[in-house]
Amino acid sequence: ILREIAKKAVVNEDGKPTHILIEGDNYHTLTCLNYTHKGKIDAIYIDPPYNTGAKDWKYNNKYVDENDPWRHSKWTNLMVRRLRLSKMLLAKDGIICVTIDDYELPALLLLMEEVFGEKNHLGTVVIRNNPKGRKTERKVSLIHEYAVFFGASSESYIKKLSIDPKGKTHNYKKDENGEWYLPVNLRKQGVDSLATKSDGELSGRYYPIYYDPKTGIISSQKKLTIKILPIDSRGEKRIWRRGREVIDDMYKSGELWYKKTVNGDQIYFKFRGGLDGEPPQSIWLDNSFSASEHGTQILDRILGKREVFQYPKSPYAVEQCLRIMTTKRNAVILDFFAGSGTTAQAVMQMNEKDNGNRQCILCTNNENKICDEVTCPRLTRVINGYKFSGKEREVIYEKKITMTVLKETENIFSEIDSEKEAQKDNFDDFENKFDEGYIRVIGTKKIKDKKKGLGGSLKYYKTDFIGKNNILNATDEDKIELAHQAGDLLSIAENTLYKVEENDFWQVYENEERYTAVYFREELDKFNKFVTMVEKLEWPVTVYVFSWGDDEFIEEFDHIEGVKVKSIPLPILEIYKSIYNLG
Repeated sequence: ILREIAKKAVVNEDGKPTHILIEGDNYHTLTCLNYTHKGKIDAIYIDPPYNTGAKDWKYNNKYVDENDPWRHSKWTNLMVRRLRLSKMLLAKDGIICVTIDDYELPALLLLMEEVFGEKNHLGTVVIRNNPKGRKTERKVSLIHEYAVFFGASSESYIKKLSIDPKGKTHNYKKDENGEWYLPVNLRKQGVDSLATKSDGELSGRYYPIYYDPKTGIISSQKKLTIKILPIDSRGEKRIWRRGREVIDDMYKSGELWYKKTVNGDQIYFKFRGGLDGEPPQSIWLDNSFSASEHGTQILDRILGKREVFQYPKSPYAVEQCLRIMTTKRNAVILDFFAGSGTTAQAVMQMNEKDNGNRQCILCTNNENKICDEVTCPRLTRVINGYKFSGKEREVIYEKKITMTVLKETENIFSEIDSEKEAQKDNFDDFENKFDEGYIRVIGTKKIKDKKKGLGGSLKYYKTDFIGKNNILNATDEDKIELAHQAGDLLSIAENTLYKVEENDFWQVYENEERYTAVYFREELDKFNKFVTMVEKLEWPVTVYVFSWGDDEFIEEFDHIEGVKVKSIPLPILEIYKSIYNLG
């Protein structure tokens, strides 16, 4: 079962999701989740032990030395049982991502094909997570790791990464007309943008746009003070991205604006195209995915300590993985090798960027007090904010420099200006950098005293055991005890995580929309009072009633609108029996 540790909860009434942290062996946690969340998880991201021989991985509480002849077998045994349980949790279109390096990549691929099916392998991505390279003896210095993606079924597919015209992922904005990205120069760029046709005629998209600095009016019809033609800095006649006939309407609906730049007078517009994005590529080189720069440093800053956890992931790398697994803004995301809690931070960052309602479920043991001293404190501080004074830096623009790009330097400056304009309210200053063949623009923001939290809430649970007998030989007394102790498990199943009433016969939990009411006693002495209590509840209710069978007591609630009746403990026992038989 699961028991809430109420004193570790973080509760904010801000309308944001309540995330779940479960302390305990992840096999036991996955067993519980197979009752509460079977077929309900949209995405699973895990970063299991890499089995490198380092002393941070134990199996059956024993350190697995790199010279252990059964090292790979032990790792395989650890993983396969958990992967089988995790598959049952995924929705039909759900996806699991497992990060790994060369030590166990071959074994992992075979395991994933066995559990999820060869046809459901959706791809393996190489992520440059350590640009400086790992020190090795006799071997190639590794600068990368892998992210392996498998679907739950043929309904699973990798999602496209939303892009702006530069080919770089960005956060979208929203207005009354829908979603849009950063302002883009209305003058079309690239080899297909020349205004002169092969027969020498000018394109119909080559025309003047006028601007009045006094009124701010932009028009293709009225001849105003400033005349702007789509001519680049080299004098080449280009074309506009939109036809003359729509310009005035675009201005009236707030789609266009004028800006004076180093390249002269420019017209910008809200880019709404390409929102379906492009398929992600199999190699990710983004500098923000570096574990040393954006994993370790971020975690150290949050906790105010140095090197409290080895090799934490960059939350930006995790976020990228999640974005290609699900586009649902109310997705349920699971990480059952939670480590320092990076996945939850990535989920909170995603919610902050697009006002999403994603919920994260994290599972970790408390070996070396990791849950007490790292995972839980990290999530608490990310939610509520933490002490920090200094500069926060974020890459807001990145482009690989090629000969083709160099020929259109003006376009790069225009893109950079657009990005800075779009991000000016988010940063105090911008830095331009050129390294490793990339030009990057880094937004900097001065933070004094405290970093603002991302909001939301957190509920903390621990796995526990009840009963005296094996699940296959459960006695009536065991079943009664399970019903008495199942309240927190049921509240998680219904996502009604806040207890509002409890006595010797029933419990009531709620969220912002509905209730869960549990009558857990086999005696019916107070059952009529329980029904009366349910009648008075304001929102829809899921009622759980102790029963020796199934589907009993439904008629007792027929007269109450919005009530769904379920029985306990038999459905819980049936799930646990099926898992036990899996081995």
